[in-house]
Amino acid sequence: MPASDLNLLIEAAREAGEIALRYWRNDPQAWEKSDGAGPVSEADLAINRHLEQVLRPARPHYGWLSEESADEPARLDADHCFILDPIDGTRAFLAGQDGFSHSLAIATGNRITAAVVHLPARDLTYTATEDGPALLNGSPLEPAEHDLSGARVLTSKPSLDPTFWQGAPPPIRREFRPSLAWRLCLVAEGRFNAALSTRAAWEWDIAAGSLIAERAGCVATGLSGSALRFNTPRALCDGLVVAPPGLHGQMMAALTPLPATGYSASA
Repeated sequence: MPASDLNLLIEAAREAGEIALRYWRNDPQAWEKSDGAGPVSEADLAINRHLEQVLRPARPHYGWLSEESADEPARLDADHCFILDPIDGTRAFLAGQDGFSHSLAIATGNRITAAVVHLPARDLTYTATEDGPALLNGSPLEPAEHDLSGARVLTSKPSLDPTFWQGAPPPIRREFRPSLAWRLCLVAEGRFNAALSTRAAWEWDIAAGSLIAERAGCVATGLSGSALRFNTPRALCDGLVVAPPGLHGQMMAALTPLPATGYSASA
């Protein structure tokens, strides 16, 4: 049931935040993952262990997909699946910045039904269920519609490469935040107009934030415009476009068409 699932995620996210803050700005051990997958720290692993100890016994029949756990093919046969990023924005966390988050979601089938994005250093908790409102610390979220020209878009600099656009890149106001999950929540909150990723996105980075954005009134799709699907074998989505409906339509019309099964290799 989404409400009880959401309460479970909220409590787990807050406990994850307590663990994170014990390591934050305290010089945690860190190292680079293989294959250029980015950094990981002892804090990421400690939080992942705690989440497993708390969530898996509470929902023993749910599958498990976490950035910091070995993939388990059995999750594909589960009716429900946890999809988690113990620390989203590890580089920011290690740099002592406060823009890191814990991204926790539950998928039912291929859709997200409960979601929490928690930023412990900022005391921000974004939540949503599939049939309830998107909230920030208990208050409703409302996105900010805007024309594409001049829109404030959270995305990386390479996304403005002309190859991704039909003609010249649009005159947007590009900004960036380290946690992809938080970027989606900032769009849901109306502090930015859209979020864009022109590279394939891991499910654990976007599962929670995409539901929060959608329940706030945004449209969240892959770069091809296809609906987002979760608990898939590759655990990847073909990029990401998140914005209120009017702006989302303008962005899709301006982007270079991407086949529905395609993945962009660019950052």
